[in-house]
Amino acid sequence: QVPLAESGGGLVQAGDSLRLSCTASERTFTRGNMAWFRQAPGKEREFVASIPRNGEFTYYADSVKGRLTISRDNAKNTVFLQMNSLKPEDTAVYFCATSLKVCLNSKIASQDQSYYYWGQGTQVTVSS
Repeated sequence: QVPLAESGGGLVQAGDSLRLSCTASERTFTRGNMAWFRQAPGKEREFVASIPRNGEFTYYADSVKGRLTISRDNAKNTVFLQMNSLKPEDTAVYFCATSLKVCLNSKIASQDQSYYYWGQGTQVTVSS
């Protein structure tokens, strides 16, 4: 069993929707946040969204607010990223990650160094 595995990526057209999923193992499903990052070719990995274990808060990059929604199902050890109104600039490999501790503010939640476990990524390609 893969410790942290993303799924749901694919090739879509602009304006379409996708729902990404990431399922953690008992070891990688932590008491902290679960998050999504993405990386496009030639660019650094960037923050997308994060949510703590209790789901009380959500954090988003400005570029995805109103279009992408993060949620989690703790009973299934899974975090989701509902992606609506996709744009070509959303094209990237999307990674999920978990932190060992709850991220208490947006600065901490948006930094990749806050996260310990990482998946291998799922490709999202949006054509115009």
